[in-house]
Parts: sequence; C-alpha cells; structure tokens
Amino acid sequence: MDIKSSNNSPVLTDPVPSTKSRLGIRSDLLAYSSSSSTCSSGSYSPIPRKKTIPGKMEDVRARSWLDDMISSSPPRRKQNKDPRVDCPSVDFDAVYRAWTLRYPSALGAFEKITRFAKGKCLALFLDYDGTLSPIVDDPDRAFMSDEMRSTVQIAAEHFPTAIISGRSRDKVYEFVGLPELFYAGSHGMDIMGPLRTSGSYSDSFMAADRREFKSFQPAPEFIPMIEEAFMLLVDRTKKIKGARVENNKFCISVHYRNVNEKWWASLAQIVHGVVEGYPRLRLTHGRKVLEIRPAVDWNKGEALKFLLDSLGMDDPDAVLPVYLGDDQTDEDAFNVLREEGRGCGILVSSVPKESKASFSLRDTSEVMDFLKSLVQWRQSKSAQD
Repeated sequence: MDIKSSNNSPVLTDPVPSTKSRLGIRSDLLAYSSSSSTCSSGSYSPIPRKKTIPGKMEDVRARSWLDDMISSSPPRRKQNKDPRVDCPSVDFDAVYRAWTLRYPSALGAFEKITRFAKGKCLALFLDYDGTLSPIVDDPDRAFMSDEMRSTVQIAAEHFPTAIISGRSRDKVYEFVGLPELFYAGSHGMDIMGPLRTSGSYSDSFMAADRREFKSFQPAPEFIPMIEEAFMLLVDRTKKIKGARVENNKFCISVHYRNVNEKWWASLAQIVHGVVEGYPRLRLTHGRKVLEIRPAVDWNKGEALKFLLDSLGMDDPDAVLPVYLGDDQTDEDAFNVLREEGRGCGILVSSVPKESKASFSLRDTSEVMDFLKSLVQWRQSKSAQD
C-alpha cells in the first residue's frame, strides 16, 4: 500500500477491504462485524440502532460515569492563585516528594534507566497532549514548542521514535510535522510508518528482513459508525456551553474542560444515551474528556506491541522500550511494559496518582530535559564505542 502526502498530512490510499480484519481474526468474531454494516457495493448500510429512552440522572450515576468525570478532573485552579492559600495546612511539595518514592523522577533515576539499556537498543514511544505539548483549553491550539519539536527530531535521529495519541493520525501529524516518526492515532487504531527514514539506528533495525508496513488499521469497518455517532453527539451537545466534540476517525472525544461543572451531569447523560444506541461502541474517560471507541481488543498497549514487532524490536533482551505518557489511556501501554518486564514506563504528572508506570516526570519541560539527556547519553556512548 502507498502513502501519499498532501501538504502536511499523509493520506492512506489503500485501505484493507472492510470484509477483512487486520486483527488477524475472523471479522465475525469482532465486536462489530463489517458484514452487518456494508452492502455488496461497499457502501455503508446503517444497522438499526438500539432505541433509548431518556433516563434519570441516577442511571448515569449508577454507571459511575459522572463519578469518573469528577475523579479524573481535578478542580481548575484560579489564574495566578496558589492552592496553598486555600489549604495552608497541606505541604503539597511534601506530598509530591512522598509520591515520587513510588514513582521516582526519570531525571533523578537517569543513570538507573541507562543501566537498564546497557547492551540494548532503545526505542521511544511518546504521547502527545500533556507530554509533548501542555494541556490547553482549546484542543486545536495544543501546539508543541519549536524547542520541543527540535528535541524530538534529534532524538529520532538516534532512536526509533513513535507518537501514540488519542488524536486522529492526521491531526497529530499536523501538530508534530516530523516525517521520520511513526504515528499511531486514535489510541493506536490508525498507524503510519515514517515517510522517510534517517538516523544512526537504521542500520540495526531497518534491516530488509523485518516486517515491512507503511500503514495499519485494525478495524476500518468502524469508521461509518463513528461518523454517525459523531454527528449525533454534535447535535445533542450543542446547547451545552463549552462542550466540544472531536472526530478522531476511529474514536470520538467529547471535551468538557470548558464546561461548567454544574452541566457535567447533563453532558454525561447525553453521551451515555448516544453510546447506548451503539452496542458495538464503548465509552471510556480521560483527563476532562469522554471518549467513544470501537469495542475491540485494541489500545495503546496493543499499538506498542505491534510497533515493536514491526520494527523487529520485540526481543526484551535486545531492546528497551521507553514510553512517556500522562493520561489514563497510556496506562494500557505502561501495563504491557510492566507485565512483560520489557521496558520503562514514565508517567508525566504534576500531581500524585496511581499508575502502572515505573518512573515519573513533572511536566513537558522535564520531558524535554529527559529526551535531551537520552541524546547526550547516546552520543557519549557512540563516542566511547
């Protein structure tokens, strides 16, 4: 299959037929079977959606969605206001330091991490929002700094580097703009290989015998359903001030960062009502976002394993994967590394929280420092060799 580039966004020109799943299992075993939603001509024939009756708010509470929205969304700090003013008895720095006993700073533990990498090749996997760019009120303005872009570009010259994001693949490519990276959009449901390869790592892991791929979509048959649910959500949330619905091709993100908390219950009810009509879609949550995804066994952890396999880097004795992320959806990747004992998960967070990661970084500036340190370590190692 071929990738054509138009302006900044690569375009997939040879999708797998909707009757064939890229998951390696029969389509009729998927949660969503393409045979039930495509005509013989290949056009989409919507299946009857489950009719829903507007429920009470207690229904949403019973399913814990409102509670999840609250627990995953710490209160917004007032501009220029120090939380110590409201909680003078709490030593926030002490609480964070205590937390880092369980999740040591990846900068402070840098020598330990590089010892793990001794005799191995290192591969980098990076989330985008909250990791390479700061979290902002407007998702369309989540720009990474020029310095961060340059840092990632230099890192990619030394290590195979992939961005794994909940954003659509085209959107995250537009933000990052580096054709030498791997991109996995929609939580790994839409993966693209580099448009060009460069870097000192290529001699070792760009060999001819590795499994070649330019793009990969585990379940393309879900796209029409996602588009239909997206249009419903846009229409039904338009009266909730601040709500934003984003179509990420293989998933839908309903952002409530700018919604007054008193309307969260109403928004949760609307989203839940739409998802109830699509039993082959599932609802998850992240940092001030509700996400609707295909009900298939695929996530950032599966995307991580796929990329390692495709790069010929699935040998834990020869490769150290390092994954940096800040959100709940990154936990799937952290869990893969922890359970298989094959890599290093680093949580980016300025507040203590539970994670499957092994190390932590406070914010995007520390992420940049960590990446620069990796490059310096690699350059020093190369000079010694």
